Amino acid sequence: DADLEDGWGPTTILRSSSDVATLKQSDGGAILIHGSAELARRLSDADLIDRYNLLVFPVILGAGKSLFSRSDRDKRRLRLRESDCYPNGVAKLLYDVVD
Repeated sequence: DADLEDGWGPTTILRSSSDVATLKQSDGGAILIHGSAELARRLSDADLIDRYNLLVFPVILGAGKSLFSRSDRDKRRLRLRESDCYPNGVAKLLYDVVD
């Protein structure tokens, strides 16, 4: 409770992929992940991601954490839903995961 932010409204802390799967089956809204490549990989490996909202910045770092898992698995197909480019060179790409 000490880590919760004021003004966010009702908040549920999910501690496992099975907690996310249970929430995903409910009538709630979208579940969003901001800035956690490790969490995104785990949820992707558990087939719990339906859409990727990616912002691609025009910078090559050369190293860092991969958003996508390197584990052996069947490839996942994505379908481009929406795209946009901004004057600063950032590209917004929304992909649906295709079953």
